[in-house]
Amino acid sequence: MQAKEICFPGKEQFVLQSCEPSEVLLPNQVRGRTIATLVSPGTELAWAAGDDFPVKPGYSAVFEVQERGAGLTGVSIGERLFCMGSHRSFQQVDVAHTVAIPSAMKPEIALLARLMGVSMTTLMTTKARPGDAVVICGAGPVGYLAAHMFLLAGYEVCVVEPDAKRRAQAQGSGIRSVFAEFPFDRPEWAGHVALVVDCSGHEQAVLDGCRIVRQNGEVVLVGVPWRRQTELSAHELLNAVFTGFVELRSGWEWAFPLVSRSFKWEELLEGYNNSSQSIMAGFRKAMKWLAEDRIPLEGMVRIETPDIPEKVYRALLERSVNEPFVVFDWRRLDSGH
Repeated sequence: MQAKEICFPGKEQFVLQSCEPSEVLLPNQVRGRTIATLVSPGTELAWAAGDDFPVKPGYSAVFEVQERGAGLTGVSIGERLFCMGSHRSFQQVDVAHTVAIPSAMKPEIALLARLMGVSMTTLMTTKARPGDAVVICGAGPVGYLAAHMFLLAGYEVCVVEPDAKRRAQAQGSGIRSVFAEFPFDRPEWAGHVALVVDCSGHEQAVLDGCRIVRQNGEVVLVGVPWRRQTELSAHELLNAVFTGFVELRSGWEWAFPLVSRSFKWEELLEGYNNSSQSIMAGFRKAMKWLAEDRIPLEGMVRIETPDIPEKVYRALLERSVNEPFVVFDWRRLDSGH
């Protein structure tokens, strides 16, 4: 079967088209058929509404190794790997940028390691410590996973989400403190929050976050502010930051190197970082938690066939998808289902 990929050829246009794999397989690369890919609704719908086309979307994939670079060891033919791959029927990637998937793990679950990585950087850099109060604003795909990651790490977690459906999902997953608005009327939260992780990209949420944290607390911007949503002035935000001694900072997930690289005399000119953390190490942590079934995901994943992407993305645009996680199963495309 000819290789296929999802493409956005124009504004809010979604097609499955033919593509060609690279004929060259580098010594450090693996290549194989895609099993499943994960939709990132916020990012991909923003790309679809943009002005720069064509777009080849997607950044989380699970695939089965069919080919290895010459002399490559440590990975087997038939092994399943996770990578930051796009929505296409094959993947070709540097093996250092992959994570092995436990044999019993469902591919649709393994894919979520990518979205967990978005807020993993904040978890690894925050000044807040286990036992501190943390507010997660926005219970979409990234926020839902962030809330459970901070719970697993021992924090007191509160979720703020105006959407009733998402609030119900958060509450049903075992998160005790879930509110439609910031809990300024709750003395256990107001002025005692060590960290606010904004996954909404909404100006009002960021301002409210700056107003609820304790002195010298952190407000981290994980959600992308794709568009202006209020008439708030910068003065209101600056006043909250200044008077509350708030540390307002980016939640840029790429603050760590992709892989840790230690010092070696014979490879000195190729660079090193000696970082104790890395993006790939964060993915491995996420994969371990997912494999141990430590994040409630029952009924949270919707699986679709990639043959008619228009149907899937249109449903996401219309907000008619109940599940927070949408997965394309490329095996169904191969089987014709």
